[in-house]
Amino acid sequence: MNITKENKDELNAVLRVQVDPEDYQEKVSQVVRDYKKKAKMDGFRPGKVPEGLIRKMYGRSIKMDEVNKIVSEKLSEYIKEQDLNLLGEPLPSKDEQKSVDWDNDQQLEFAFDIAMAPDFEVEFSDQDKIPYYKIKITDELIDQQIENYQNQLGQFQPVEQITDKDELISADVIELDNQGNEVEGGISKENASITLSVVKDEEIKNQFENLKAGDHIDIDLKKAFPNDTEISSMLNIEKEQAADIHGMFRIRIHEVKKFEKAPVDQNMYDKIYGEGNVTSDEEFRQKIAEELEKQIKPESERKFSHDVKEHFIQKIDPQIPGDFLKRWLKETQNDLKEEDIENEFDQFQHDVKWDLIKNKIARDYNINVEEEEIKQMAIEFTRQQFQQYGLGNLPDEQLEGYAQEILKKDEEKRKIRERKMEEKVIDVIKENIQLEEQEVTSDEFQELAKADQNKQSG
Repeated sequence: MNITKENKDELNAVLRVQVDPEDYQEKVSQVVRDYKKKAKMDGFRPGKVPEGLIRKMYGRSIKMDEVNKIVSEKLSEYIKEQDLNLLGEPLPSKDEQKSVDWDNDQQLEFAFDIAMAPDFEVEFSDQDKIPYYKIKITDELIDQQIENYQNQLGQFQPVEQITDKDELISADVIELDNQGNEVEGGISKENASITLSVVKDEEIKNQFENLKAGDHIDIDLKKAFPNDTEISSMLNIEKEQAADIHGMFRIRIHEVKKFEKAPVDQNMYDKIYGEGNVTSDEEFRQKIAEELEKQIKPESERKFSHDVKEHFIQKIDPQIPGDFLKRWLKETQNDLKEEDIENEFDQFQHDVKWDLIKNKIARDYNINVEEEEIKQMAIEFTRQQFQQYGLGNLPDEQLEGYAQEILKKDEEKRKIRERKMEEKVIDVIKENIQLEEQEVTSDEFQELAKADQNKQSG
């Protein structure tokens, strides 16, 4: 077998593969013999079908399969031996491939289009100035966090009568007949929970005002709650049954509760930070400020990473074989529609350019990602996920167990490895450029992030 490379330009080339009979004949013969052992055909005992008949019936497809396997294997070996840095994968050439007569040709020739990554250097200089935005921890942000804690630790407390749309009503809901009588065996639910804020009809909502435990009101349930899902949840019935509901229902009130925010006092300090660790409003606000700074820092890092990418993509602008990559996507990504590829191709090229730059820096600075680093990042990723659900105190061994389950999935592990690699590349860049630190408010930062999104979508 002989493989040669013919450059079309700096980024595109053709690999020509010549396959000789001795490269595939023995393998084809072995497969034919295997077929012969298993073949069942009328007029022949099992395993006794003549080899010539097997070749006549299956020889062409066997030859194609075996040759394709050999070509694929040898192409991979050639690319590795020649240290070719390819973008995408080899594609059968539309322009260079000659027709193949699988029945008669003994020597076979194939042509594959390939796209090569461009050669370029990444150099840092005094001109590489990138802003680093630090978000101010203002009194307003601290007040918002305190209010969040008040809501998290608040409780519903009984009140005498309904005065607010956000109050929670516990009531029996009972189906009525056309004469206003309760239907025996009809649809009903004891101690159903009703919140007036979800009642859609304002007239019905107003009829609840000033009612108290022991009072009742008759309403058109479907008019009050047009959403079948809400009725299904309230009455604990199937959605299909809720869709058939019509007519009047009696709401017999048992209890009215109003949500009361938790007071900011020592009890709150102890619940959040442990008994006695915070003992004054000043310490409480300082502790929250420290927490917010930790929470907000990743946002600054993400913004900085985004600006780093944009800066170096614009500065270096590595040229890539766009036509080949678009064809490669269309021929290999079966889950993508052609119109999606066309619409998203600019962003795809943008991402490819950053990957090339990132990988070049990683090679130049000998950046590697160790298994322990992947595990620790998976643990931190797991910790963040649980924190979103209010579970911030899981023991390390439990977090590690969840992380190990994530890492069993090859694709998830690959993503985490890539994320850690990018993080380490950004750290190298940060050490070699000038950071222009700028302090901004949370609102100003959100405007900057919004502008980035608009550029990306535009």
